[in-house]
Amino acid sequence: MNPENVETYINHPTWGLLYRICMVDEAQDLFTTLYAQRLFFLVVNDIKGVKFQPIGRTEARMLLENRLRTLRRHGHLQEYDQLQSVFQRTFQ
Repeated sequence: MNPENVETYINHPTWGLLYRICMVDEAQDLFTTLYAQRLFFLVVNDIKGVKFQPIGRTEARMLLENRLRTLRRHGHLQEYDQLQSVFQRTFQ
């Protein structure tokens, strides 16, 4: 199963349940608050544990656009289409 197709949630100590938008790289994922989708977090998962880095809407959008470009460049069209739909819902 492809990691882009799996819905992933994580509990933030202050903001509650976060929804995974996409993978950014091997150890980083982009998350947003589940209901409002107005707060964004870069979540880093490494040997030291899970770290939440709050980021702005513009930076979150740029990370998502970069992920879309990467998927398109590597020919992962089904993942691209799914993430494009997430992009439309989140930023349009």
